[in-house]
Amino acid sequence: MSQNKVKGIHRGVSSYCWDEQLYCNMDLEDMFMHMQDIGAYGLEILADGIVKGYPNPSNDWLDKWFGMIEKYDIVPVEYGHWVESRMFRDRDYTTDEALAMLIHDIKLASFMGFTCMRTKLGVCDETLTPVPNWKEFIKRALPYAEKYNVVMLPEIHLPTKLKSKMIDDYVEFIDKEQTKHFGLNIDFGVFMTQSADGRPRRQGPVDMSPSPPEDLIPLLPYVYCCHAKFNNMNEDFEETTIPYKEVIDIMKEHNWNGYLLSEYEGPNKDVPGYATTQVRRHHVMLKRLLGE
Repeated sequence: MSQNKVKGIHRGVSSYCWDEQLYCNMDLEDMFMHMQDIGAYGLEILADGIVKGYPNPSNDWLDKWFGMIEKYDIVPVEYGHWVESRMFRDRDYTTDEALAMLIHDIKLASFMGFTCMRTKLGVCDETLTPVPNWKEFIKRALPYAEKYNVVMLPEIHLPTKLKSKMIDDYVEFIDKEQTKHFGLNIDFGVFMTQSADGRPRRQGPVDMSPSPPEDLIPLLPYVYCCHAKFNNMNEDFEETTIPYKEVIDIMKEHNWNGYLLSEYEGPNKDVPGYATTQVRRHHVMLKRLLGE
């Protein structure tokens, strides 16, 4: 669908896996070393937690970034950022304010080598409905995204269902604008059937039931990369909370192209080495499912 898509399914990692360890028990280069060791070269960062001095990093920091990217052969895939539309108690960001924030991140993401942006839109409720003016500022940002060769991707995350008005609105916007610079990032948590301790998902006032994997099929042309969410990799290299085989089989059968970015969201992230072991197990599983 776009020059931002790669051919085939590739493996990567989100810096979020180590968010409680980075700049405490490990640094960015440690993360790159782990990624190289498991052959997972695609990277997602959460910009405000990784980029020193964000949103205006120094030239020295950027020089170190590019040096490590080259040294470890890392592919910058997705730049995670927020359109902080709801920073004020009494009002949302205006369209002009949201646009200015978007343009700054588009330029920085492109300069750092990213082609995808996890564009987190401000939300209005517990079901993650985006702010009312999202179409206005996204439409005005499209020429900048095209100029700087990035695609903006809202993250589709629980409790959002793959069959929902929200998704229909995103797809309708993409088709109406005929754009290759706005799409979807599907978080595999939407398929999550149980918690990390093996218990069924508890229901509250918001419906947290999973989407069936087959609901992904009509959305695949709009999906540029995915958060390969996982919560518990056991010693047999199986993810116990999400039906990974069914999801990956669908992606393979429909010739999806893009990056699966591991995102660990299970327990013990503050324990040194625990998340790293979970990430390594996750990639053993992904290699098997992808036939590598």
